[in-house]
Amino acid sequence: MAQPHNILVVAFPAQGHINPALQVAKLLMNQGVRVTFMTSISAINRMNRSSPVKGLSYAGFSDGNDDGSKPEHDINNYIYEVERCGSSTLREFLAARNKNGTQFTHIVYSLILPWVAVVGREFYIPSTFHWNQPASILALYYHYMKDYGDVIKKGIEDPSFVIELPGLPPLKSHDLPSFFMPSDPNYAVVPTMRRQIELLDQETNPKVLVNVFDALESEVLQAIKEYNMVGIGPLVPSAFLDGKDPSDTSFGGDLFKGTRDYIHWLNSKPENSVIYVSFGSLAVLAKSQTEEIARGLLATGFPFLWVMREGGEREKEEKLSCKEELEKQGMIVPWCSQVEILSHPSVGCFLTHCGWNSTIESLVSGVPIVAFPQWSDQGTNSKLAQDVWKTGVRVIKNEEGTVESHEIKRCLELVMGNEEMRRSAKKWKDLAREAAMEGGSSYKNIKVFVDELGKTSLRS
Repeated sequence: MAQPHNILVVAFPAQGHINPALQVAKLLMNQGVRVTFMTSISAINRMNRSSPVKGLSYAGFSDGNDDGSKPEHDINNYIYEVERCGSSTLREFLAARNKNGTQFTHIVYSLILPWVAVVGREFYIPSTFHWNQPASILALYYHYMKDYGDVIKKGIEDPSFVIELPGLPPLKSHDLPSFFMPSDPNYAVVPTMRRQIELLDQETNPKVLVNVFDALESEVLQAIKEYNMVGIGPLVPSAFLDGKDPSDTSFGGDLFKGTRDYIHWLNSKPENSVIYVSFGSLAVLAKSQTEEIARGLLATGFPFLWVMREGGEREKEEKLSCKEELEKQGMIVPWCSQVEILSHPSVGCFLTHCGWNSTIESLVSGVPIVAFPQWSDQGTNSKLAQDVWKTGVRVIKNEEGTVESHEIKRCLELVMGNEEMRRSAKKWKDLAREAAMEGGSSYKNIKVFVDELGKTSLRS
């Protein structure tokens, strides 16, 4: 009789990586697989474990900040430390599991962690890469590394530059990942991605689990012939997707806790009347830009729910010149359950940085967006939302790189009153739920993945 699969799911220690990886763990467990979830010790210790995933085991690797101190502000150095410390502790962890007879049969690892696969190979454990951004971004990195790197490097700082790549719409400079810019302070992420591509190239027809559903990126999922990219998304809790488990309302790994007073406030508002505002867990806006957003929101007259994180963001709130006006028209909170907010009938628009978790959660919830990208994949996600999926509009910066209040007002009013965008958003909401249901594309893809475990092979 075959032994049950025992899978280790490993995530980079950031909210945008941990949440979808935990959903992957849940999907695997629903297929009868034993799963251990691993991220950094410091992130594990910060998780809101008041609603842990039933049956899921947890483990941690070191990122050099095990005491909970803040990691390096320099993301390049932090990535180096995660690999240096993490590979050592992962090696020790796998050795201990082998010694006590509970070794893993497979590893699923996410973005920025190619070293996890390398350590896994030392223990003869096959692995699968989980890409927690859209397939379009993986295709962009692939083409950048393979055939188009020189073209992109030469043209990316030219505002008139346009490139056409297989399976993708025509892309301008500001539509490409910010890491492609040699002047980007996080440019060192590119070598990490290059290592990832090289690792995949060492496998025969490697399968990549992507946080999308087939209908959303049907063409680009087939665009890289060397990889078998399969959509297993949207990776959001069941209560907001297929409804099979109404109690599954959280990711089970939220790094922040907070009250839910905002739900009572939302309940008092008419349908589609509220603007939800959030820029994710990493983006840091200048005070001047925060002022422009505040003025733009006030000018619309719509009620709004604005998430400002504890620390620097809340300090900016205290210093806003229009703070009293804001408190009369809207509500400012330090934390919220985003999928719960987006699923609320009173929410009519999402002003977002367009990180992938936020983007796909808006699609699942059928909420159109005003895209306000900051870095990384967000420019591409904004392009897709506006021009491919037709679910939103992207703000336009002035010559100094600031989005002015009148532009914010224009975009918000355009989206709040646009029935065509609302219909497009509802279409993708229905298709997302269909994909997740039993018999849907994502449901079948994760089942096939589990059925085929153990067949991964390395090229000689």
